[in-house]
Amino acid sequence: MGGGDKILNHINADCDKRISEINAEADIKCSSIIADGQKQAQQLAAEIAKKTETKLQQIKAASKSRAELEVRNALLKKRREEIDITYNSVVNYMINLSDKEYFDIIYLLAKKVSSKEGTIALNEKDLQRLPSDFISNLKKIGIEAQLCSMPAKISGGFILKCGDIEENMDFAAILADKRDSIEDLINSQLFTA
Repeated sequence: MGGGDKILNHINADCDKRISEINAEADIKCSSIIADGQKQAQQLAAEIAKKTETKLQQIKAASKSRAELEVRNALLKKRREEIDITYNSVVNYMINLSDKEYFDIIYLLAKKVSSKEGTIALNEKDLQRLPSDFISNLKKIGIEAQLCSMPAKISGGFILKCGDIEENMDFAAILADKRDSIEDLINSQLFTA
């Protein structure tokens, strides 16, 4: 083996040693990079899981709130329907009273507008069942009125026209005016828990 061969063998040995060192360093760096990557992936996965859990809780809360609102709205709608049925039943009850009971209510309402004079208008049904002493009974109450021959477009009750002023004593109008307090009464009677 000549001097050149020894040099080449020495260079090859040095290269092999250096390649082994580089490979060992690369393995260490690769292991470190992989370990860092795994650590970062675990942290990222934990953050995503936390965000996902938070978002899931928000979605659940929003869904529950939406469902509760829909139930509440359905109950309110049903309650409104029941109140409307009751309200209409009251009006129907009043307009279908016997003639005597009906006109007793008319006279009670007339007392609220006594000391006035004008024209009194009734609906067509009431004009047909009008007691013969109706105008004289109004005078006793304190209302000087002439009977309007044209039927009023009201459900029941009367309208007293005093010049430009109208006293609307229509049952439906009176109940509509008192609707809030009537609803409170109905709610307390029908829907108390």
